[in-house]
Amino acid sequence: MPDPSLVAGHYTSGNLLAAIEAAVIAEGKTISSVTVDDLGPADEFHVGGRSASESFLDQLAISKSDHLLDVGCGLGGASRFVASHYGCRVTGIDLTEEFVEVGKTLCRWVALDDRIDLQQGSATDLPYADAQFDKAYMMHVGMNIADKAALARNVYRVLKPAGTFGIYDVMRTGDGELNFPVPWASTAHGSAVDSPARYREVLEEAGFKIVAENNRAEFALRYFAKMAKQNTVAGGPPPLGLHLVMGDDRPLKMKNMVENIASGRLAPIEIIARKS
Repeated sequence: MPDPSLVAGHYTSGNLLAAIEAAVIAEGKTISSVTVDDLGPADEFHVGGRSASESFLDQLAISKSDHLLDVGCGLGGASRFVASHYGCRVTGIDLTEEFVEVGKTLCRWVALDDRIDLQQGSATDLPYADAQFDKAYMMHVGMNIADKAALARNVYRVLKPAGTFGIYDVMRTGDGELNFPVPWASTAHGSAVDSPARYREVLEEAGFKIVAENNRAEFALRYFAKMAKQNTVAGGPPPLGLHLVMGDDRPLKMKNMVENIASGRLAPIEIIARKS
């Protein structure tokens, strides 16, 4: 079971905000001119980036009047996309304090801090009232959460009746040893990857009804191939990219991620569930 301090330590760099600000300047932007779309390649920390966010979140039928919970919000990239694209309110929670503090600053940069509230905390002990949110989602979060039953119960509790919970996680789809490091863990000790069957089990036990499930492995492999080609042509990643979050060993993490998916051991999976 990944220790919370191990998980938070994996994602903490100590100088992330300065790195992002330098990358913004290298892109020819300023803090006052940078946009949600500009930040997307660096702050949407999941397979497929913005394109994956759009296809996944559209399945939640989000309306302007909704209040959404972003479980494991990271830097708040998805929160900013949701708030700007759908015009709704978003509350985000994440275990890593640096992610949350940097995310708050980025929300101020793009003038969305009035619609987005990010805070540090645990997805298995949500500090919110019952039936507070219309919808909830998490994107590449469960791989660090061993107690998925507690996660499902907590999200179920804070959703309003008939509320929707969308999950887009990397899940275990085949046998064999995983290659490490990967984006969410340096070693197996930091990883809590589970099968889609386990997710369905804990969701249904909590009271959810599964309404959709999609395997996005082929999409992921096409995405990785496209990004590799673009980086080769450009001579490296753009200034604003996931290397700011993933660190110097990003190439090895991505290589292992691709191999794990190509071998069938892992796949990014979407699950859409509804509160009964």
